Amino acid sequence: MEKKNSQKETSPSCDNPTARRRPATAVITGASSGFGEAIARRLAHSFGYDLILTGRRGDRLAALAQELSGKYGIEVHPLAFDIQDSAAVATAFSGIEQRLRHPLRILINNAGLAAGLSSIDAGDISDWDQMIDTNVKGLLYATRTLLPLLKKSGYAHIVNIGSTAGKNMYRNGNVYAATKSAVDALSQAMRIDLLPYGIKVTAIHPGAAETEFSLVRFKGDEARAEAVYEGFTPLAAQDVADTVGYCLGLPDHVCINDLVMTCVTQANSFYNVKSADITPPARTDPK
Repeated sequence: MEKKNSQKETSPSCDNPTARRRPATAVITGASSGFGEAIARRLAHSFGYDLILTGRRGDRLAALAQELSGKYGIEVHPLAFDIQDSAAVATAFSGIEQRLRHPLRILINNAGLAAGLSSIDAGDISDWDQMIDTNVKGLLYATRTLLPLLKKSGYAHIVNIGSTAGKNMYRNGNVYAATKSAVDALSQAMRIDLLPYGIKVTAIHPGAAETEFSLVRFKGDEARAEAVYEGFTPLAAQDVADTVGYCLGLPDHVCINDLVMTCVTQANSFYNVKSADITPPARTDPK
């Protein structure tokens, strides 16, 4: 499926030079493609963080790890497992501290998906289970497992990737939207619970973004997936990665708790216009 948006690496300035110099390891879940892969590239390029990349597609993780470690001189640990499986999460991270040269300070809870687009009375229960187990329980498993390391590392930051669907329901979005509402609620709760440890918690809720998202939702139907993005320029994975980088680079006393981002033609999860329908600015004759 051809992408409308280029994924070139950018290097926006980091507003907190200390964050850039402070040695750290970052865990990124769902790092084999899309937002997760772009975030891995951003953190390697702009912060020089060591990385732990997780996902189910071990070959992609290994290739990305080799590329980033060779290009930036960082340590990258690819961990292939299914985040829906709590035992697999615990096993994958068991003893991880002994393998790290820098403290674990960053957790990007990115793993997530939409499966199907059906009304509540026609929904596929296996799709429901997959979304709930990945988007909600997977986030909880990773967070609970890694919090002991985050709590003692100092200057820790958790970023949860939500969705505009968690802010506004839309037709046939039911269970997916519910899981992203849960991410929103859990982010608020985590922010409160982790205040005594000085851990920042940021939720970022992207709108329409052209990744593998729709291809996964429509189970490989490329024509249907491409139709989702026709007539406008959606967000790219790099846009989300740059936003994550911005939040991580803020001064130590500043935390963005909640951030909603969309392309310019989208107002929320169900209201969007095509680029051709935007009224161009009025032209004025030069003086």
